[in-house]
Amino acid sequence: MLNVDGLKNGIVIDHIQAGMGIKIFNYLELDKVNGSVALIMKVSSKKMEKKDIIKIENVVDINFDMLGLMDPNITVNIIEDDKIKEKIKLSLPKKVENLIKCKNPRCITSIEKYIPHKFYLVDEEKSEYRCEYCDEAYKLEF
Repeated sequence: MLNVDGLKNGIVIDHIQAGMGIKIFNYLELDKVNGSVALIMKVSSKKMEKKDIIKIENVVDINFDMLGLMDPNITVNIIEDDKIKEKIKLSLPKKVENLIKCKNPRCITSIEKYIPHKFYLVDEEKSEYRCEYCDEAYKLEF
């Protein structure tokens, strides 16, 4: 049986879709974090059958909107003094800026490079966003 100790202080990213943990690990550049990091993959779960978990010693700055885009079912636990200080249930963010790029060549963001890419959620079930400037649809693929 695999044994990964608990954290005294840090972050636990839980309920990650099985196989997505490595993508999140790489996106967050956790190989560069000062402290221990555990990526546990394909763990049995009552809720999901299989899931990934990431444990990060010490608190690091995490973009919760991007994590919500990558996997809206994630739970983030902030651990302080061996206790869960805060539990954050992620979901698809209602608006995102510079996390999705508009692919429409006629969009102002394609012509003017300094303009931020802004998208708003139009259909949570289909994970569909639209560009704020040109209304181009963008569907997230998980």
